[in-house]
Amino acid sequence: MSGTQIVAGRGRKPKPTARKRAAGNPGKRKLNDQEPDFSIIHSVETPEWLSENARVMFKLVTDELCREQVLTATDLHNVEAFCTSYSNWRLAQSEIDQNGITVEGAMGGLIKNPAVTVANESLRQLVTFGSLLGLDPSSRSRLIGAAKKPAGNQFSEF
Repeated sequence: MSGTQIVAGRGRKPKPTARKRAAGNPGKRKLNDQEPDFSIIHSVETPEWLSENARVMFKLVTDELCREQVLTATDLHNVEAFCTSYSNWRLAQSEIDQNGITVEGAMGGLIKNPAVTVANESLRQLVTFGSLLGLDPSSRSRLIGAAKKPAGNQFSEF
């Protein structure tokens, strides 16, 4: 057995090659020329099977990701999972709003409303999938979108 083993999922996630190139390869390490380059999706139909809340979120998120030219076909399952988690969170939160954080248990005493657990799990999933898609401020700063035109001085050519 060799001295070093690589275990998938451990340690810091590698920075995408496109992001290293855009930054000028600050570490001056060899760049991965074998990294897949998946096709950008410019528009996508909302899946019929999603709930109403999930479909609204799907449209909103995919419109933004397509506009920034960062959505690929390999990302769609993460978008669907994000939107499903959002819908589950909304349903659970509605249940909590109607019945409270505690409900009467089978034995007559108060117990934690099971919807609280569903809401918490759904929020954790939202954070995970949202981060993978660049939907929070810190992960958004790591995304590489379409080249932006610099907002230069309109008089600089004179």
